[in-house]
Amino acid sequence: MAKDYLEEMLGENEHILLRARKHWSVLFGNIVLEIFLIIALIVISFILLPLVAFPVMPLGLLLVIVPLIGMVRDVLIWYNRQYIVTNRRVIQTAGVFSKDVVDSSLEKVNDVKLSQSFWGRMFDYGDIEILTASEVGANVFRSIGGPIDFKTAMLNAKERMGYDEMGVRPQLLEEDVPMLIAKLDGLRKQGIISEEEFQQKKAELLSKI
Repeated sequence: MAKDYLEEMLGENEHILLRARKHWSVLFGNIVLEIFLIIALIVISFILLPLVAFPVMPLGLLLVIVPLIGMVRDVLIWYNRQYIVTNRRVIQTAGVFSKDVVDSSLEKVNDVKLSQSFWGRMFDYGDIEILTASEVGANVFRSIGGPIDFKTAMLNAKERMGYDEMGVRPQLLEEDVPMLIAKLDGLRKQGIISEEEFQQKKAELLSKI
């Protein structure tokens, strides 16, 4: 079986744990007008056909192509915008023909925030905000379907890699400690972690030397 675009990007021993997309309500909101126009043009064509001599039905059916193309485009955009959790990374892909890919290594993920409205809890969608130590800083996936499953998959994958909630391995080499302290200090300066959290984690790292 041929690999899809994403599977071709995976590293050795890397595999997909979860795929998610924007909630179906986002797609419906984008195509509802196009569906209405398609139905309206078909109905109008058949109603007006017996009333006028001009061949209205062929013209109306021809006009249906315009919103139909728009609907297919919106479906393809929705389908190809994916949010993926692997055993190593979180990946966001977009684009039907041209591809735009953003990924964050799980070891650089510092925190994952989930926001769900009342309707989001009812229909299982929400926003996932991923705070990382990379240049991106924060990455927000809005109106994603199954957000709780997505967050759980991320945290479980990170735990299996052997990282704690601050992105630090339990077993460290001595030469890694100064680098990790500097990394934590950068997070403190950015306001991602508090002074108290920084001092606590710094003490834990120094105790491993």
